[in-house]
Amino acid sequence: MDQVSFRNEVYSVVASIPSGRVLTYGQIAYLVGRPQCSRMVGQAMHNASEERNLPCHRVVNSQGRLAPCWPEQRELLEKEGVAFRKNGCVDLKACGWEILKESIS
Repeated sequence: MDQVSFRNEVYSVVASIPSGRVLTYGQIAYLVGRPQCSRMVGQAMHNASEERNLPCHRVVNSQGRLAPCWPEQRELLEKEGVAFRKNGCVDLKACGWEILKESIS
């Protein structure tokens, strides 16, 4: 899979994350068939053009931490009803998108 195809697949997954749910970089990497490439997902997200209008705020790290240089991310997630733990991380158990379970049922 070349870099352009990888990015397009990442953007397709991100575009499908429903409001009020989040996915991690690693989960996205797994879904596009490159489970060891979570950092590449982060790079693709960083390089996504605004014209794509992707819900990038719905992507967090494996502990539920937010992007360090994006203070608006928490506000955007809170507006969608995403729950946070006391340590400031997204509550992944409550708000993680269980895409595989949803597609089966």
